[in-house]
Amino acid sequence: MNPIEGHLPTRSPLHDILAPSGIAVVGASADPTKRGYKAMVGLIKDGYRGEIYPVNPKADMILGVKAWPSVTAIPGNPELALLCTPAATVPGLIAECGRRGIKGAVILASGFAETGEEGAALEREMMEKARAHGVRIIGPNTSGIFNLHHRVNLLSLDNVKPGDVGIISQSGNMLLSLALEAQHNGQVGFSTYVGPGNQSDIGFNDYLRYLGEDHHTRVATLYVEGFRDGRKFLEVAREVAAMKPVVVYKSGSTAAGQKAASSHTGALAGSYAMTVDLLKQSGVSVVHQSDEILPVAEGLGLLQKARGKRVAVISDGGGQATIASDRLSEAGLELAELSEATRAKLREVLFPQASTVNPVDVAGSTDANPSLLATCMEIVAADDNVDSVFLVGMFGGYSLRFAESLLGDEMRGAEAMVDLSKATEKPLVIYSLYTPVKPPALRRLHEAGLPVYASIEHAVRVLSALGERGQYLAQARGQSREQSVEPRPELTAMFHAARAEGRDLFEYEAKRLLREHGIEVPLELVVRSEQELTDAAGRFGETPLAMKVVSKDILHKSDAGGVRLNLVGEAAMHEAREAILASCRAYDASAEIEGVLVTPMAKKGVEVILGVIRDPIFGPVLMFGLGGIFVEILEDVAFRSIPLSRQDAESMVEQIKAKKILGGVRGEKPVDKAALVDLLIKVSRIVEAYPALSELDLNPVIVNADGYAVVDARVIVERDSETTDKDADA
Repeated sequence: MNPIEGHLPTRSPLHDILAPSGIAVVGASADPTKRGYKAMVGLIKDGYRGEIYPVNPKADMILGVKAWPSVTAIPGNPELALLCTPAATVPGLIAECGRRGIKGAVILASGFAETGEEGAALEREMMEKARAHGVRIIGPNTSGIFNLHHRVNLLSLDNVKPGDVGIISQSGNMLLSLALEAQHNGQVGFSTYVGPGNQSDIGFNDYLRYLGEDHHTRVATLYVEGFRDGRKFLEVAREVAAMKPVVVYKSGSTAAGQKAASSHTGALAGSYAMTVDLLKQSGVSVVHQSDEILPVAEGLGLLQKARGKRVAVISDGGGQATIASDRLSEAGLELAELSEATRAKLREVLFPQASTVNPVDVAGSTDANPSLLATCMEIVAADDNVDSVFLVGMFGGYSLRFAESLLGDEMRGAEAMVDLSKATEKPLVIYSLYTPVKPPALRRLHEAGLPVYASIEHAVRVLSALGERGQYLAQARGQSREQSVEPRPELTAMFHAARAEGRDLFEYEAKRLLREHGIEVPLELVVRSEQELTDAAGRFGETPLAMKVVSKDILHKSDAGGVRLNLVGEAAMHEAREAILASCRAYDASAEIEGVLVTPMAKKGVEVILGVIRDPIFGPVLMFGLGGIFVEILEDVAFRSIPLSRQDAESMVEQIKAKKILGGVRGEKPVDKAALVDLLIKVSRIVEAYPALSELDLNPVIVNADGYAVVDARVIVERDSETTDKDADA
């Protein structure tokens, strides 16, 4: 089943666990300082409809509910157990849960893999028991769960209303922050929350699949410190994002943050920039500031998507219109070019001094009649050049700022905006400086499900997410996977030979791999003797040549003096060969030198770099960027998970900040982007076909108006025995 058609191919087993018909609270307590007490209070106060089974061998009743001395003594059939006991007791309790037929356990205790080897051993013992008895584990080291639509509140949080935002957060404090923010907002409610903890069993991809299937959840929201199985998460994210928005805040964007994430959860935190690109490739809306999480989740939940990134701004103040325009541009959005017909209609209702170009500045036209703002929104929303409408200013506060008699006009304006939101598929987003005051007109918009923000920046981030999601869905529907290639036996044998010799592919072997799969590689010759050099000179004639050392022991040729450029004629070639051999022997006297590689100099063009790694979390990943300072200092690169679609490859080329250079600067012709996209796709196919390819580095590749030239190629061979077996089978 294609996930675009509307549902995931399999049902998550988490439904029974997260919406259980009975719950055992192991370690239930009458002590208000204990989690076993708080969980009982949360279930009772929220009116949980299922059976509650407190387990405590020292009590007959807890908070008016009959207690049981052990899990196995429970008479009913709870589907979920909450373990509020110390870490050392957990393995034995999991075995008891399994014998009782309990399907899942929420383990609050810390003291497992996040604390060191002793804790890791305890976690392994716990998982052995869980697998043997068929018990799924949430945690350990989890903050807990709630499912508000089923009145399952194991955190005992107060004043959190049911809604359609599902949250998975590796930080319990982040949940508390979002819950408090939601209380202040008054509009956002939650469906399910899970703290995944150490993810010893159930991981982010499992929780995301559940939220994708949960009909109470309109937007899945995740706070992530580290993934266990990032590649599986990307796969599930693509399926879920086709049906509903997925919002991720990934912490660990700095080296310090990554270290903190690892020590906090025992999770691996990879490259932040790479993770963001891969998440976006899978349709995820990534937020970079913690205070953006809830606004973006709310906006996407309410509005879902925009057709594109063209925004019409309507403002009752020039300064804020300018600020909005700046933020929109910085976010990669466009100010829509309003049609002449739209501008004419605006001129009919606004004062002559009003500006009807985008951003529209009403210039006092609404001071005596604020409902005109709704009229302007309706006019611009009808323009085919507009994808979203952004109202900026003081709507809702006219009756407070000018005259109480304007309240009626503001309420009529609010009703007109509500009617417009029902009549158009284009998102309507409102920023008002009076939002914190919650005046009646803004409360009416809130009640009707229109997002109203107290920050221009938050509103713009929502507009950006809506546009990105709309574009992703449009591309995903027309996206088809590029045809794969079959590995060739002679090239597979080349990998085996290199591995047997304990080396990586020689450059000429790496280029052969590329050439055999349709990548244009210049003619090159390996010269091992004076006679072969003479033969090569005769073959190339007066063509300017490059010469590089061939040695399994010298990876960085330039550092060893193993490269000479612009060689013309046999004499220059002989002199260069001697210099290269002498320099490389001085660099590493023990290096085994096979010879030198001779190839024509590449034509003038733009240097780019293509790199592939097999990331331990996300699997094979392709990197692209401009070469030189752009990759070394500015780190202006794009990442995509392999395999690539054509849209993926095209978006990589368009993503880099220095892409204008590819379009031609200072009189240079634009490079052949189609050839570059084709190169990216062919590299992706090669990586899929040869599991023994651990890393690939094409640096530089010279691109120009006529295509590209692969100047240097390096392939690192996987040494792992399992990969050897897979490659042999291929």
